[in-house]
Amino acid sequence: MRNRQPNSDSLAGSLLLAHPAMQDPNFHRAVVLLSAHDDEGALGVVLNRPMDQELSDLDESFGISNLGAVPVYEGGPVQTDRLLICGVSMHSGGEGLRLHFGIEPAAAKDLLAEHGEMIELRAFLGHSGWSAGQLENELEQNTWAVSEIPGDLLQRDPDESLWRGVISMVSPEWRLLAEEPDEPERN
Repeated sequence: MRNRQPNSDSLAGSLLLAHPAMQDPNFHRAVVLLSAHDDEGALGVVLNRPMDQELSDLDESFGISNLGAVPVYEGGPVQTDRLLICGVSMHSGGEGLRLHFGIEPAAAKDLLAEHGEMIELRAFLGHSGWSAGQLENELEQNTWAVSEIPGDLLQRDPDESLWRGVISMVSPEWRLLAEEPDEPERN
């Protein structure tokens, strides 16, 4: 897996992996799934910030539907009062993942009925966003590594180990950086 560099192509469908030195608490060791990226900006959700809650914990009405057990994640620092439901499934040919981003609850129920265990639903409070040119500037500053989505993404734990595992696949340099302690002076 190589660190994909920004160019005129969209990075939608890629993972952004925070540089190990990033101290912003919103993105420290974050794995962001980009769902949109164009000349106007970029949008995604943080995959490794589980809130240890389910949709039924946020709203009892989800408890009477088959969506009550959908796990909730911190999606990012933008619009943290808004709930996004997303589904991730394998493409029909088994090649790559398909993202269903920002779907309505009724559509999420339909996806579950159609795909069953072949789709994973997750809910996100908030999202991550970049204005026009902002992400490209951050990429030039090596704030992020860009990675393709590994085929076993959904089987990995959604915590810091997800970040460490994926960033280690980008390059040997990123692997070394990922192994550095947060506070070397305390080592």
